[in-house]
Amino acid sequence: MKTFTKKLLFFMLILPVYIFGQNKLSGTVTEQSTSIPLPGVNVVIKSTTTGTSTDFDGNYQIEVNTGDIIVFSYVGYRTQEITYTGQATLNVQLTDDAAQLDEIVVIGYGSTTKKDATGSVEAITSEDFTKGNIVTPENLLNGRVSGVSITTGGAPGAGSQITIRGGSSINASNSPLIIIDGLPISNDGLNGSRGILASINPNDIDSFSVLKDASATAIYGSRASNGVIIIVTKKGKSKLSVTYDAQYTFGEITDRINVFSGDEFRALVASQPINGTTLDESLLGAANTDWQDEIFRNTVSAQHNITMQGLVLKAVPTRFSFGTTNQEGAILTSKFERRSLGLSVNPSLFDDHLKINLNANLAFEDNRFGNTIGQAIRFDPTQPVYDASSPFGGFYQHRNGSVVSNGTTNPVASLLQSNNTGDSNRSYGNLNFEYKFHFLPALKAVLNIGFDETEAKTINITSTQVPTNDPVKGNDSRGFQRRTNKLLDGYLSYNKDFDKISAGFTAGYSYQKFTNNGGNTGNRRDDASFASTFADPDVVLIGFFGRANLSFLDKYLLTLTYRRDGTSRFGEGNKWGDFPAAAIAWNMSDEDFLKNSNTISNLKLRASYGITGQQDLPGQNDIFLNRYRGGDQNSQYQFGNAVIQSLIASEVNPDLKWEETTTIEFGIDYGLFDQRISGSLNLFQKNSTDLLFTAAVADGTNFSNSIIQNIGELQIQGLEFSLNADVIKNENFNVDFNFNATFLDREITELALGQDVRTGGISGGTGNTIQLLRVGEAPNSFHVFKQLYDTSGAPIEGAYVDLNGDNIINDDDRYLKENPGADVILGFQSNINYKKFDLSFNLRANIGNYVYNNANSSRAQYELLQDNAVLGNIPTTVLNTGFQRTSDVIISDAYVEDASFLRMDNITLGYTFNNISKQLKSVRLWGGVQNVFTITNYSGLDPEVFNGIDNLIFPRSRNILAGANFKF
Repeated sequence: MKTFTKKLLFFMLILPVYIFGQNKLSGTVTEQSTSIPLPGVNVVIKSTTTGTSTDFDGNYQIEVNTGDIIVFSYVGYRTQEITYTGQATLNVQLTDDAAQLDEIVVIGYGSTTKKDATGSVEAITSEDFTKGNIVTPENLLNGRVSGVSITTGGAPGAGSQITIRGGSSINASNSPLIIIDGLPISNDGLNGSRGILASINPNDIDSFSVLKDASATAIYGSRASNGVIIIVTKKGKSKLSVTYDAQYTFGEITDRINVFSGDEFRALVASQPINGTTLDESLLGAANTDWQDEIFRNTVSAQHNITMQGLVLKAVPTRFSFGTTNQEGAILTSKFERRSLGLSVNPSLFDDHLKINLNANLAFEDNRFGNTIGQAIRFDPTQPVYDASSPFGGFYQHRNGSVVSNGTTNPVASLLQSNNTGDSNRSYGNLNFEYKFHFLPALKAVLNIGFDETEAKTINITSTQVPTNDPVKGNDSRGFQRRTNKLLDGYLSYNKDFDKISAGFTAGYSYQKFTNNGGNTGNRRDDASFASTFADPDVVLIGFFGRANLSFLDKYLLTLTYRRDGTSRFGEGNKWGDFPAAAIAWNMSDEDFLKNSNTISNLKLRASYGITGQQDLPGQNDIFLNRYRGGDQNSQYQFGNAVIQSLIASEVNPDLKWEETTTIEFGIDYGLFDQRISGSLNLFQKNSTDLLFTAAVADGTNFSNSIIQNIGELQIQGLEFSLNADVIKNENFNVDFNFNATFLDREITELALGQDVRTGGISGGTGNTIQLLRVGEAPNSFHVFKQLYDTSGAPIEGAYVDLNGDNIINDDDRYLKENPGADVILGFQSNINYKKFDLSFNLRANIGNYVYNNANSSRAQYELLQDNAVLGNIPTTVLNTGFQRTSDVIISDAYVEDASFLRMDNITLGYTFNNISKQLKSVRLWGGVQNVFTITNYSGLDPEVFNGIDNLIFPRSRNILAGANFKF
């Protein structure tokens, strides 16, 4: 009773002080970037349960005492703490978490901060993405990250060739491991789809983390030699919002392969004999047809995205998205369509001790394929597109009663009389549980379950009126394929700060299984067609991994990583591989002699060493087994009245093992003038050993004349530099830019038996190759004859330098001239904001990359003007060379061209209208241009080609862009 009385008296004494000491505080909470009011923001007095939340218009009111610390928090935004000093009104602007992601970097099985990172990692968030006509996700970071090269074709929805630091292999995959919300995906292509990322909506991507050195990648062990790209999709937020994005693209092909017009072609045929023989002018027509104009078209494409997010059941942050893409190809009939659905549910339970992230996605990809550029270049320009007397659907075709068998078919007819389509339906996502133990908050357990399944089909139907088809049956062939990817990851993570040491430990287990099966029908209209099916052996990957992070005084950092991986692709004794890595770092700017510097705000020195693996074989998944394959209809035998399908032994290599890459790196991270300028400098060397390569074997030693082997070594040395700068930063005017540069040198240091390996097949002739693998040289260097020129500088046909001096010109006189890999890769991006205007653009450049112009080497010769009873067009570059015969000149170094370039990919200009109404918070209208310009000395259509061989790539359009973004 006495205790109760004392408490009551004490309460009565302090009650007046409490009542009269409190003040009413009100204000509005808005989003910093748009000034849009934020409803549902938590406003709480720190260390108490006293609080409120903002209403629909972002307004709040709370009673506070002078000296109280007021905490403003909102899911997806940075928390702010402000000390109350007696004012009546306090307006607060919250910044999006994306700004914070500049400091937080997603790494394998966890995250870290830039300050604590010891490896070479770069994070790109949605604020920094490349803006423009972005159809596939990888192009969001094109030109943004040092060491990363992305080459995308011109076809609608085209896939990309992605390499990090020049790759690490020769014949095996050079593509990085791509991980979506913790789920590593396969780099294998799929029939019916344009690319491995074509089904993913870029609008759903929140950030990329690019892991480059062995310390950062080794935790993924067997698949990390080519680097790792971690994609994080957008998650649900508490804030209720709806956004709608619309974009329209109007495209036009601006470049052509220069060939002769109809009038020029008639004059050329009349004046140009072939090997002394006059051409048959009676084969000429009276038309003037530009066949490239006939197959190219101006395009109209559209993208629409709707996103809704907010709390479900008043407690569960949820995001739902729906997107459509309809992209016309520059070539008649080609198109790409995608419809995507995304759902992200992110509840937090038990006082945030249990966090659940569910990400589920559906994508439907529809393609129609078509490309007749080669036919359009070759087809006689004096002939019309249509011929009323033609039995082939009214299209002109070369014929002499019936079709001329060796004549090129009408390129327009080839497109319109065939329907070559591919459809793929993809479902993918993951369910992630993260539990922080109540009895030991420093320890958490993570379970991640991932799933990725794609079903695809292809249909190729051509009309009975196609000259090369059976006039009764035509053609109807179909194929199907199904891929699955299942993942189970589990790991424990312990992070604890002690007196002077911070420690973090991670250990876990990973299981992943890939399946692939399918088949095709043959020609369903042919009674003798032979249908086939396949079921690839399952690929199973098992990994045990661990990582330790130690920090002393927040200045001296150590990271140790280890992974033990097993794969079903190799035989007994070679299934398991060990992949260790170590890294150290010194935050020098935290030392006393730099701590108070007004110039240097951050300076960190890094060093790392590690081993990563490669098991992505360029072929079968079970080559270590004795296998037999079924023969086709030509390899059957009859036993009595039964027809029995034969079995054929396949090649085998039981000794195949991991390809391994050892990387050593030294790096510097820097920041100047309170991080107004920041970046990094990295020096690295990668040595890949036991290269996986398909190479020849002696006759009779196996069931093939070539098999996959471990045959060589490759060394890549490089230097990377990046610079980020806030040039101007104030309330109304902001200018920033990113510049990055990469210098690469690749050299083959060993091949089995020191043998040269020919590669790089080309058009023109039979079995010709133009590239070579040789010890001491860069991979895929061009293997050519050295051209001789006359006194006027014109090339002499078939005349080459006798390099070995034996008075005989043969393959021994071929030499290596340059290679497709750029010596220097540059990227530059800038964002300029003035009040409500925003302008952004990005530039890329390659220096020192060479391309073999196969479009000219196989077509620009006079002998091709007439092939028996058919005339055909040729490129006008023949006027520069005067070459007669393809076989005499196709290996000439005159066709190896410097393809260095400077390209502006995108430029966009926008204006944002804010606070339009209570429902409509903002509208941003914007326009832009894609493929603005390319400066290059390369004579072909485009200096960016896959593997350095230009054999008529699908051209890129110049696109005019217009779009609008609505936020509700």
